[in-house]
Amino acid sequence: MATYLNKIFAARADGGVDIWNLSTGKLIYTILPPTAGAGPVTALQPAPALSLLAIAYRDGPVIIHDVRTDVTVVQVNSTHSRRGLVSSISFRTDELGAGDDGRRAGVMATAGTESGDVTIWDLNDGGRVMGVLRGAHNPPSTSHRAVDGGVNRIEFLAGQPVLVTGGLDNALKSWIFDETPFSPVPRILHSRGGHAGPVTRLEFLPAGADGADTVGKWLLTAGEDRSLWGWSLRRDGQSTELSQGNIRKKAKKWGLLGADDRAADPTTSLEDLKAPAITCIASSMNRDGGVGAAAGGNAIWTNTRVSHNKKRTTDASSSSMTGWESVVTGHEGDKLARTWFWGRKKAGRWAFETGDGGVVKSVAITPCGTFALIGSSVGGIDMFNLQSGHHRQRFPPALTPAQARALSLEQSSQDTVVLREKAGGSRYNRGEGRHTKAVTGLMVDATNKTVISCGLDGKVKFWGFASGVLLKEVDWSLETALLGSRYHRPSELLGLSCDDPSIRVVDTVTGRLVRELWGPLGHITDFCFSSDGRWIVAASTDSVIRVWDLPTGHLIDAVKLESVCTALAFSSTGDFIATAQAGEIGVNIWTNRTLFSHVPTRRISEAEIAEIAMPTASGEGGQALVEAALVDGDEDAAPPDDTRSAFDSLSHDITTLSLVPKSRWQTLLHLDVIKERNKPKEPPKAPERAPFFLPSLEGPTKDTSVVEKQVPVANGSRLLKVDRGVAEREATVLLRNGGEGGDYGAFINHLKTLPPAAADLEIRALNPVYGSAELVLFVAALTSRLRQKMDYDLVQAWMSVFLRLHGEAVPQDASLSTALSEWRVEQASEAKRLGALMGYSAGVLAFLRSAR
Repeated sequence: MATYLNKIFAARADGGVDIWNLSTGKLIYTILPPTAGAGPVTALQPAPALSLLAIAYRDGPVIIHDVRTDVTVVQVNSTHSRRGLVSSISFRTDELGAGDDGRRAGVMATAGTESGDVTIWDLNDGGRVMGVLRGAHNPPSTSHRAVDGGVNRIEFLAGQPVLVTGGLDNALKSWIFDETPFSPVPRILHSRGGHAGPVTRLEFLPAGADGADTVGKWLLTAGEDRSLWGWSLRRDGQSTELSQGNIRKKAKKWGLLGADDRAADPTTSLEDLKAPAITCIASSMNRDGGVGAAAGGNAIWTNTRVSHNKKRTTDASSSSMTGWESVVTGHEGDKLARTWFWGRKKAGRWAFETGDGGVVKSVAITPCGTFALIGSSVGGIDMFNLQSGHHRQRFPPALTPAQARALSLEQSSQDTVVLREKAGGSRYNRGEGRHTKAVTGLMVDATNKTVISCGLDGKVKFWGFASGVLLKEVDWSLETALLGSRYHRPSELLGLSCDDPSIRVVDTVTGRLVRELWGPLGHITDFCFSSDGRWIVAASTDSVIRVWDLPTGHLIDAVKLESVCTALAFSSTGDFIATAQAGEIGVNIWTNRTLFSHVPTRRISEAEIAEIAMPTASGEGGQALVEAALVDGDEDAAPPDDTRSAFDSLSHDITTLSLVPKSRWQTLLHLDVIKERNKPKEPPKAPERAPFFLPSLEGPTKDTSVVEKQVPVANGSRLLKVDRGVAEREATVLLRNGGEGGDYGAFINHLKTLPPAAADLEIRALNPVYGSAELVLFVAALTSRLRQKMDYDLVQAWMSVFLRLHGEAVPQDASLSTALSEWRVEQASEAKRLGALMGYSAGVLAFLRSAR
């Protein structure tokens, strides 16, 4: 309490409140509970009035107690109905809100974790309930232990009619008392929220046909709380939950929000009114109406199979103008796949039922955004039209009685099968090739010609999109089961997670296995391709996230987390990776460091995997995004030549470029232009009046960075000379040592580690006053690098800067001219050889890409 200095009030489990003196460490007094059965103290809150303290008890009332006189001033009963115990109390301080007209002071609000309601009290005349804010937050779930609810904290803003509430449903809301005529119950002002249960699925929205959402801005997340959220990585205010209808209205009707009595079924909770938890997500923005599209008033999630059996007609005329559903989801233990409008942020019109009655295990949407495919736990695959909701195809297609008789006659003739295979057709008949177990992955190629599926039966099947006939398959049924798949459409590569555990990569054009990636010590929970298709990022139950380089098949990065990563997704632009962990309601966003700094991609071993904590937005326990981008790379980055530690070059017949980032030597070439552009337009202005706290200097400080010696001269005068040996730079010493030993490697490596400005300074500092030895040695160092066929790009940049700075000294020194002539001969020879190699490689590549 503000007026009680050095005093602390401590609540006890027996209902007492102790007052301690912090200065002396002594117990001053104990406030006893009003009754013997009041129970433990659940909340303490000082009142705006002097010496008054609000105390709430688990099994008793809420009292306003005068600490100075040890007298209870007000006592209100908070244990009636089902609002439960009070765990948070707050007082309104703007001296309004009480009374029949709201013009009196004395308003108190109470809330607890056992309910989502907030009770508003008028403390005048003994205290009474003014109103109850029903369903301010979701109530605790009785059927889902992982989903929290209830009000955790309430607080009136000082001097304002605004109440802020925080709930265990992961929501923060503000409410304002400004309704006319006066109402004791506030209205919602602001709201921020998220998943109330652990996140289970992640997916970045793809780009649309009109170029919208091309920068990886939106992230879709699904959780155990049965909700689907869309998160904006640019502006948090745009993040929202996709509506599943008026859930809160249904909950109030059923008595789940704010009623005094529970519903008939005590196990019913708010989550039971939503669709089951989402297990798989597919999206395509090419037919979406976009953000801001008209919401419409159509019914949601109509079972198309039931409506078609009843001969109902569907009106799809409006969708042709405003677009149709762009997101399809599969749900836990449900045979219905549901559609969603992304632009309208609401549930869609259709609920597609599997043809064989199995549970939906996988979903996919064609690149054009017109058709949705669902795979069942029994092995069936069905395709639906998203605009009309009609069933269009089954894989394999069902046979009519006439087709069955024709097929039996065809199978009896072996010659017919041989002729069909020779003609280039499928060797499978119509109706053959169905998966015998659950379909765990579905993909469609970029031209809508082939449907690719995989299943727990260990087979990858390629189907004709229009005919539904099986074209070919890859059979690994004796080796492994396929648990999931990811398809990188630009490169036509298919990644498959197996129960080995391993990840197999298949070229969908040839149907051949191109990579097998091993390393996880547990079940693979999720994996994805990078945006350019060069990396595969995978998470497993050993709490490790691994990154493989597909061209080499090497493990190039891995991190061990504190808990298992259950889902991950790579943004379409390659700048972010989103991850979710077991039991966590948050989503962690990782930035790709290769976009703004050099990161070595050498092969690492399992012993080099580091344990790290998850990133945080504030930098607590980790690093903030901007700080991570600007951190000095010398602390954790390997030197540029660490991948060539065991050898200088792969072969003497090839040219090896440096591993120095391209931006370094390009900036060095244009450093003068950059300095001119960054030059201030006007000199800095002196302050009109210096601050009084600036220290004054009694005299100028002496610069001791260079040792100065006064050397006597013959005429008796004393001239100031600098000791040249002390002032020599490190680069000068390395250059001279290289000239004496004939090995300039140390000098070159030192120059490669310098930033552009420092490298430009070293080249400028080459001293021509004491002879041109340093200039000649520098040219000799570059010539030796050309003879070694290494660092060709850096040699060109350094020589360009050298000639621009010291070109005037070349005609005046014969030894420097001779050194440059030798460099010119080596440069011409190397340029000619490199041009021939590039021409040969371009010719081979053009031949391989030709249609022959």
